[in-house]
Amino acid sequence: MAVAEAQLYAKVANKQKGRSSSALLEPLLAKGFPAHIAQKALVATGQKTIEDAAKWLHSHCNDPSLDDPIPQEYALYLCPTGRLQSRLQEFWKESKRQCGKNRAHEVFPHVTLCDFFTCEDQKVELLYDVLKRVGDSFSQRFPPSISLTLHASSSYLGFFIDDSQANVLKEFAVAFSSEASALADCHVKPSLKQFHLTLAHRFYPHHQKTLEQLAKCINPGEPCQWVAALYSRDMRFVHYQRLRALFQYKPQNIDELMINAGDLIYVDPTQQSEAGEGWVIGTSHRTGCRGFLPENYTERAHESDTWVKHREYVFETASRSSTKTEKEPNAKLNGESHTLSVSRSVTNVISLQKAALRRGVLVMRHGERVDQVFGKSWLQQCLTADGKYYRADLNFPSSLPKRKDSMKQFECDPPLSCCGIFQSRLIGEALLDQEVTVSSVYSSPALRCVQTAQHVLQGLKLNQKVKIRVEPGLFDWTKWEASRAIPSFMTVAELVEASYDIDTSYRGNFPLSSLVPSESYEDFVSRSSAVIKQIITACPSKGKGVILIVGHGSSLASLTRALTGLPSRDSGDFAQMVRKIPSLGMCFCEELKEENKWQMVNPPVKTLTHGANATFNWRNTIMED
Repeated sequence: MAVAEAQLYAKVANKQKGRSSSALLEPLLAKGFPAHIAQKALVATGQKTIEDAAKWLHSHCNDPSLDDPIPQEYALYLCPTGRLQSRLQEFWKESKRQCGKNRAHEVFPHVTLCDFFTCEDQKVELLYDVLKRVGDSFSQRFPPSISLTLHASSSYLGFFIDDSQANVLKEFAVAFSSEASALADCHVKPSLKQFHLTLAHRFYPHHQKTLEQLAKCINPGEPCQWVAALYSRDMRFVHYQRLRALFQYKPQNIDELMINAGDLIYVDPTQQSEAGEGWVIGTSHRTGCRGFLPENYTERAHESDTWVKHREYVFETASRSSTKTEKEPNAKLNGESHTLSVSRSVTNVISLQKAALRRGVLVMRHGERVDQVFGKSWLQQCLTADGKYYRADLNFPSSLPKRKDSMKQFECDPPLSCCGIFQSRLIGEALLDQEVTVSSVYSSPALRCVQTAQHVLQGLKLNQKVKIRVEPGLFDWTKWEASRAIPSFMTVAELVEASYDIDTSYRGNFPLSSLVPSESYEDFVSRSSAVIKQIITACPSKGKGVILIVGHGSSLASLTRALTGLPSRDSGDFAQMVRKIPSLGMCFCEELKEENKWQMVNPPVKTLTHGANATFNWRNTIMED
C-alpha cells in the first residue's frame, strides 16, 4: 500500500462510528446490508431515494473498495440559475468551440463558498441541517441582486463580486463552516479571498481577446436565482483524469474492464506504463472495478461529471418573480443545459467573428494502412509464386497500382486497406453533409495519403473538380522510417496513370531530393513550419474555402501549432502524442483575418471509431475438437 494511502486509512480508521437515524437507512438495513456500506451507498447517491442507493449497491457488488472507510469530500458552492445560468452555458459552449477546452470547463459556473473538506458518512445529514439553518438565518440579508464586474488577465477571465455583497456571502460561508465543523466533527474552511465566478482559466494567451469578446456578450444583470449547493467527490480520485465511454466494451481477458456507453472512468496518468498502445488502465465510477480498456472507446469528461449533488438552499431574492414569469427553461448545474435560447448579443458577436473568417485549414491523418492490419510482411502474404498480387483477405486492396520499380517498394510505401478506403470516403461524405467547401487539397507523397485525399474528394463529390497537389514537404518525420532511408514514392505520372486526380502543374515547395534520412526533430519542425506557411501563401486569401491537407499523425501537431503560433512540443512529448492519433484524426484551424491570426477550433465532423476484427478460420475454430 502506498504511503499516502496508508496515512489516509489511518486518518479514518479510528473515527467513532455512529448510526444515522435517516429514514432511508432502515430499509437498506432490513435488506441485510451492513450499516457502513448502506451509509456509503446513500452518500454516493446524494441521499435521495432508497432505489438509487440499492442500484448503487448492486452495481458495486464487485467493488474491492466497498468496505474501505474513506469518506467523501464536500464543498459548498453558490451557483446561478435562470437566465444568467443560460448565458454562462452559452459562453461555455462557444468558448470551447472557438478556443478549445480550458481549466474552467472542468466545473460548472459557481462561486466557491467553502473549499473541499471531509465528512464521515453517518454525519452528512448534519451538513444538510446546517445548510438549512444558516440559509434561513441569512435569507433576509442575502443581496436582492449580485453585482458582477468582468475582470481579465492573460490567464484568467471571470466576474468579480462587489465587496459589500461579497462580505455578506463571506459571513454566510463562515457561519456554515463554523456550525458544520462543530456539529459534524469536520474541518471546514470558508473561502475568504476575492469572491469570483470564473469564465476561463489557464487558456492560451492568444485566445484572450476572443474570450473577452464572448464574455462581454454576457449581461451579468440577467434575472437570476442563486442557490447554495453542497457537492461531494471521491477523494481517492481527485488528481485523476476523467473519461466518458462512448461505446460498450465487453472484456476479452480477465484483466479488462467492462464498460457501458456513458460510463465515467477514472484514469491516473502516472500509472499508464503497464498499458499497451491504445489502452489505458482505469477505475469505473459506476462499478468501482479496475482494469484495461481501449482508449479510443472514450472521450475526455469534465471533473465535475463524477460529483454528487446533495442539498441546496435557494435564496429568496427580488429577482425571483421576474425569473418565474420569464419561464426560462430549466438548466442543469452540472453539465450542459437543455433547450437554452441563444442570446442575441452572443449570436451577433459570433456572426461578426464568422464574417471575419477567410479560410480554414483541415489537417488530416491518412486512413488505415494495410500494414497496420497485416504487419510489415503483408506483401509476402498476397504474392503468388510468380510474383503476382492476389487478395489474401477482404481487407487487402482489390488491386495495387502499377509502378515502374519493384513491387517490393510497396513495403515502405504501403497502400490503404479496404477499410481505410471506406473510412476516407465516409469522412468525405460527412464533410459534404456539413456543407464544407474544400477549395484546395495538398497531400504527402506517401501512397496512403494520396489515396486518402482521393477518396475523401470522392465522398465530397469533388473528384475531377479539385486536383490533389502532391507536396513532398508534408511527409512524415523521416527519423521514424524503419529502413532509415526515404521511401521510393510513386511518381506523379504513375499516380495519374493509376487514375488519381493529381494536379500535374503543381511544383512542390520541397523537392523529394530535399528530404534527408533520419532528420533531427528541429529540422522536421522547421520543415513543417515552412511548408504550412508556403501553402497558406499560395492559396487565395479572398476565398472562404477549406484547405485540406492529408498527411501523417505527426502533421496534426507540427502544422497546426506552427500555424497558430504555438511553440513546438518537446520531442518525447511529441512522440507520445502522435501514438494517440487514430486513422483520419483531424485538426481544424480558422483564420481571423482582421486579427491576422489563426485559431484552432473543433473539426466540422467527428472521426470514425471502430474495434478490432481478428482473422477468422472456421476450420480451426468450429471444427476443432
